[in-house]
Amino acid sequence: MKDEFLDKWKSQVKKGTLSFLVLNAISRKELYGYELIEIIKKSTAIEIAEGTLYPLMNRLKKEGLATSKWVEQESGIPRKYYTLTSEGKITLKQMRNYWNELQESITKITNDDI
Repeated sequence: MKDEFLDKWKSQVKKGTLSFLVLNAISRKELYGYELIEIIKKSTAIEIAEGTLYPLMNRLKKEGLATSKWVEQESGIPRKYYTLTSEGKITLKQMRNYWNELQESITKITNDDI
């Protein structure tokens, strides 16, 4: 029973932070889907499937936080590259501020005597 609770909690934490991770990654440079998956996997040890990433990217585009463009490749199929919009940069800054506040609060409550 405790393992089931823990697994559900981990899943919720992952879902709740995935947009934040993706926005941070594409804030640094244009990335295409597979590259984005690999960066998140390497940097965070979070496994993210294409079936999770692409619907998330569509939501971020719908919200006006990200944009995409197709780029032809010399060999192989075109790649869709994602970047932040101006609104995405503003939103990411707000998310980072909130994340830092949340992190401080969590550190405080987990390290201090209550």
